[in-house]
Order: sequence, then C-alpha cells, then structure tokens
Amino acid sequence: MPALARGTYGAALCCAPGLLIGLAGGPASDQRARAVARILGARHIAQAGVSVLRPDPALLTLGAGVDALHAASMAALALADTPYRRPARTDALAAAAFAAAGAIVVLRG
Repeated sequence: MPALARGTYGAALCCAPGLLIGLAGGPASDQRARAVARILGARHIAQAGVSVLRPDPALLTLGAGVDALHAASMAALALADTPYRRPARTDALAAAAFAAAGAIVVLRG
C-alpha cells in the first residue's frame, strides 16, 4: 500500500506540479518550483517501483532513510524560505509519513 500511495503522489507531482504547489499555498506559477516538483515526483515513482519489484529490507530501509532526509530538508526550507513555507511544510509531512510507512514495513518484515 505505501508503494501505491507513493507512486500516485509521484505521478501527481509529475503531471500537475503547479496545482499541487498552489493547493499547498505556494507560488504555483514558479517554473523552478514546478521543475523541482517534477524531479521529486520522478524519484517517488522510481522508489515505488523499486519497492514493489524488489522489496528487500535493505532497500526499503535505504528508502525510508532517504525519505527522512527529505523531510528534514523540507523542514529546513520551511523555516528559511517564506514564499515556500507552506508547501515545504506540507512536503516535509508527506516525506515523514513515507519514512514512517517504510520503517513500519521493514519492522513488520
């Protein structure tokens, strides 16, 4: 289930980055922010695919670690950058949820 949610989120970021940025309260017309969102979306899709095709505990642990680092970086951006505060906070929460879900999957075996 976490892979489906991750893949769906990644596809949404790739297909409608401006909409998601705008819904999160950020500047939806910012081309750089939309490009970054698409790159992040592609990472989520790739990570979802790897999680499904090769659900090895080491890879899932690595993925959860990447998500935790991403959550930390977005939390730092939310503290530092006023125009992107709300979307960064939203993305930090999503990344933290993916990190937690990944850790739970690993711990449950």
